[in-house]
Amino acid sequence: MDKLSNHVKNILHGFFLAVGTTVAEPATILPLMVSYFGGSPVLVGFFSGLLRGGAVIMQLFAAFKAQHYALMLPYLRRVFLFRFFSWFMIGVSIMLFGEEHPTLTLWCIGIGLFLFSFSAGFGAIYFREIVAKIFSHRFRGKTMAWRQFFAGLGALISGAVAAWVLESFEPPYDFGYLFMLSAVLMGVGLAAFATIEEPVKEHFDVKIESFKAFLKHAAQTLRSDRQLQIQVTTFLFGYSYLIALPFIILDAKETIDLTGTAVGILITAQMAGAMLSNLLWGRLSGAGFNRLTANIAIFMQLCAVILAFFADSLPLYMVIFFLFGAAADGNRIASGNLILILAPEAKRPLYVALQMNIVSLGMFFSILGGFILHFGGYTLLYTITASTLAFAFFLSLRLNDTPQKNL
Repeated sequence: MDKLSNHVKNILHGFFLAVGTTVAEPATILPLMVSYFGGSPVLVGFFSGLLRGGAVIMQLFAAFKAQHYALMLPYLRRVFLFRFFSWFMIGVSIMLFGEEHPTLTLWCIGIGLFLFSFSAGFGAIYFREIVAKIFSHRFRGKTMAWRQFFAGLGALISGAVAAWVLESFEPPYDFGYLFMLSAVLMGVGLAAFATIEEPVKEHFDVKIESFKAFLKHAAQTLRSDRQLQIQVTTFLFGYSYLIALPFIILDAKETIDLTGTAVGILITAQMAGAMLSNLLWGRLSGAGFNRLTANIAIFMQLCAVILAFFADSLPLYMVIFFLFGAAADGNRIASGNLILILAPEAKRPLYVALQMNIVSLGMFFSILGGFILHFGGYTLLYTITASTLAFAFFLSLRLNDTPQKNL
């Protein structure tokens, strides 16, 4: 466990993955791109949900198939290859169809985002299992914090590049260039993690032969584990910030002069929050304070939404995006560590899939946000978002971050 080479490859994967995916950041560039091709706020929310949550439907099936995999890496490599091509083809479709066929381009973007996120349903299960096998509980918090720190640095670099491309090329070609270039950079990180040293798994639960029986067993597991119920509910509603996040940039567009440079600044602020906050998250998680990490992160999201009520300048929007960036990484570290602490080794894929499958439903909250904005406006949007985040915060106070004896 805790090999330096695996630690470095984990960081490289996070860095280059962030460099690649920031070009479709759901809070900034993705809404502007969809809006350029004529998409409504509802479609903005739908595409944001596709990018974040397309993996939902596959995670339990992936856990079912992975019950007795001694090694996950061979399967994860296939996922990496599929994700690379689906992302690259979004850029190609924008270059080919974007100028004259905006509706077709939106279809291609949507399909590409779905395939990219859909394949992550398998990849997330394999990735979590590998991380649990190669890092101890305490070191895992540190390596994931460093991974996210450098992912934030990569996103900062990507944000600067995105701003330059948006200013230098005419739409829609600027979006196409961004996707193709980012796919190549993303591939570097995928290749790094694909060469990680994975030990063979030795402990397995009794294999369930049918997927129907596996789903029944999963439901029974969820009903019988009260702490698992608290955990998945907390992080599900912790995603309710997505009700408002994709639309704050559209609100800013109506409130301030939102040039390409300003968009790049907001991306930079968000990624700076993600990067710098990991100095705190890594320290807390490394000391075993994963519950406190979740408490602080959800409270940051609540503060950011409250500020959105009053935002009327670029610096204030920078603070909002900085808080969202910091909170997202804190929630990611807390939820990932807490489920691996809670789960028995033999049932780890099941526990991970249960949490990720249920919590990932929150990634579709942006669709709800699109309808709320369309019919009720920004005040109602922010009010509902703040209320649900307040509920998530109080529920997070009941989380348990003590390692279980069955580990």
